[in-house]
Amino acid sequence: MFRSLFLLKTVTNIKIYDTITKNIEICKRTRKTNMEENQNVEWKTKWRDEYLKWICGFANAQGGKIYIGTADDGTIVGVQNSKVLLEDIPNKIQTMLGIVADVNLLSSNDKEYIEIIVKPSNFPVNYKGEYHYRSGSTKQQLKGIALADFLVEKTGVRWEDVPVPGIEVEDLDKDSFDIFRREALRSKRMTQADLRISNEELIDSLGLQTEIGMKRAAIMMFHRNPEKWIPGCYTKIGKFRSASDLQYQDEVHGSLFLQADRVIELIYLKYLKAPITYDNMTRIETYPYPTDAVREAYYNALIHSCWFSGTPIQIRIEEEAMYISNDCVFPLGWTAETLMHRHRSKPYNPSIANAFFRAGYVESWGRGIQKICESCRNHGTAQPEYFIHTEDIMVKLSAISQEEIKKVLISQHGGLNGGLENEIIQTLTEEPGITQKKMSEKLNTPVRTIQRALKKLREEGLVERVGGKKYGYWEIHK
Repeated sequence: MFRSLFLLKTVTNIKIYDTITKNIEICKRTRKTNMEENQNVEWKTKWRDEYLKWICGFANAQGGKIYIGTADDGTIVGVQNSKVLLEDIPNKIQTMLGIVADVNLLSSNDKEYIEIIVKPSNFPVNYKGEYHYRSGSTKQQLKGIALADFLVEKTGVRWEDVPVPGIEVEDLDKDSFDIFRREALRSKRMTQADLRISNEELIDSLGLQTEIGMKRAAIMMFHRNPEKWIPGCYTKIGKFRSASDLQYQDEVHGSLFLQADRVIELIYLKYLKAPITYDNMTRIETYPYPTDAVREAYYNALIHSCWFSGTPIQIRIEEEAMYISNDCVFPLGWTAETLMHRHRSKPYNPSIANAFFRAGYVESWGRGIQKICESCRNHGTAQPEYFIHTEDIMVKLSAISQEEIKKVLISQHGGLNGGLENEIIQTLTEEPGITQKKMSEKLNTPVRTIQRALKKLREEGLVERVGGKKYGYWEIHK
């Protein structure tokens, strides 16, 4: 009986042993690595040159390992040309990426696979001009603002301060230097003696020259065609009747100083209408937007814009509001509310901001938005509104209401006649060929009253009829 029990136990153990042995063989045949695909591990069944992007991503992040000859679940499937790969992969990594990686040949159950160990790099690594980054278990190509932040973090050099070899001072724009000198002298930020230097010395004094070449900031501010190196370095203006109804538009190209000199004037001459009033013989124009606020908001966009994104500054003008927007990286923790209170000056492009400050265009104490608010308040318009998105910022300036304009007219020319005369002058400005009858209908005023007012304006030398009744027109005199 005992012998039977012993034999039964022995047979049972043999079956258990056989089961374990079979399981071990199965595991050997389908052996997996001990690691899962994660931030620092990537599996590939066979080598492709495009995997240099993954190596680039590891080098730009925390480093990591790539296993060639492993399936997506980590199963080792092996490679056929291991000797060739051991020679090719290190050479391609060094040639294409400029770094050295450890490339090891491993084996498991008679199957060879390759381990590529990538160390984190202290400098930015690119593959054919592209910058890749390992995030989690994915590879991402860095672009736009993310790329700029990455480069600053890796090198400590801002995008605007990267030198552009091959550009000489003689290649820059004389008009842009003239504008800078004119404004710097007018604002008294620099003296005549300070400005009595060569353009080359001026570039150096503004900190825009390096041993390798002039900085991008110098190209943007003083080159006639900065878009040759910085696409999107211009200003786009559009007049809209409604949200989708574009009436007309302009693009202002050239250096940032040329744009700063031309854009504001273009807006007020072409895009805005100003009701006209007269104080005796003095012509007064009341524009819907305060000039100082528009100017300050636009200059802020010029010096804070992320120009590397390739997106121009955009100014959208409607009847009741103007929107100025630019791509922007906002300081960490700042909100739209932060802007509306006292805050320290933190320009995104310090080199550009410094030159604009020296020219007298902007303040250096973070007072720009306070000036915008004061200008809006003095003009009788609503306070500016800021909208902050992921990669851009937009400021909304509201137009002065017609009620406020009427108050201005009445305060300047109290009484009905003064108000009517101003309405007539405004009408003649908009429609010089209008007849007295049509003017009567438009202003809801009897024709005889219109005639008396016109007679008074003619006697005062403010208006003059040119030509006959049929083809003539009214001319406004200052």
